[in-house]
Amino acid sequence: MKKPYTFWVLGGDMRQVYLSRLLRADGHSVATYATGQTDAADLDGLTRADCVIFPLPVCSAPGLLSAPLSGTDHPIDPLLARLHPGQLLCGGRPDSDTLSRFAVRGLALTDYFALEELTVSNAIPTAEGAVQLAMEHLPVTIHDLPVLVLGYGRVGRVTARRFAALGAAVTVAARRPEQQVWAQTEGVSARPLPLSHKDLEQFGLVVNTVPAPVLDRDVLTRLSDSCLIIDLASAPGGLSPDCRSECSARVIHALALPGKVAPMSAAGYIRDAVYRLLAAAENNP
Repeated sequence: MKKPYTFWVLGGDMRQVYLSRLLRADGHSVATYATGQTDAADLDGLTRADCVIFPLPVCSAPGLLSAPLSGTDHPIDPLLARLHPGQLLCGGRPDSDTLSRFAVRGLALTDYFALEELTVSNAIPTAEGAVQLAMEHLPVTIHDLPVLVLGYGRVGRVTARRFAALGAAVTVAARRPEQQVWAQTEGVSARPLPLSHKDLEQFGLVVNTVPAPVLDRDVLTRLSDSCLIIDLASAPGGLSPDCRSECSARVIHALALPGKVAPMSAAGYIRDAVYRLLAAAENNP
């Protein structure tokens, strides 16, 4: 990989702040925009960037760069007008509106969050953040706590391990039989999804990782009133829309936990993913 590169880091939360610092520490030239730091005043420099890194997610609303630290709105179209197809443009979880804005200008946006190594790495601070929230909001120890983890993908698997390591009595609910067997081989109980209503009242904590309404009215009414639900899933989350207002259990919608609980680690994961994309671009000019 040739060095140094010229990077621009646009918008985002503390992950992008730490990302710019990590890139500078590696000897690269880095300019930032809408990060709440000392940002570049002249956007013309975007044209000369080797790599432009958009946040995760890229946009907070149609046409608006996700920039929660800047305190103001930043339309994305004026930024795109300064870019050209020869640059590596990468961002996390772009929606269809964002992709279309790039496409009409002949620009290709690479989703760095689509890299398996990044999503797996991101599962670690997500799971640790769920443990932190449980400790902050429950009046009991994690040890011996009956915990139900919904889903056994990347985040569900790491989350189940973290709670089990602290002595919780973990049950995993997963759709595929092989996922249930994998959970059992790792020393936790398993049951199928969709959930049956048997023994749901025993759980003091439910952690959802499934981005679908797996927590419907019948399930919610059978949970204890003292149960805490931590929903880690991306929109629309795991609660059925028709019963969110009726849910008596406490619900925490915990999105973007890596950027909140471990932004420096999460920034390192993004940096490594971007370096892989740059290396691939060099090898396939």
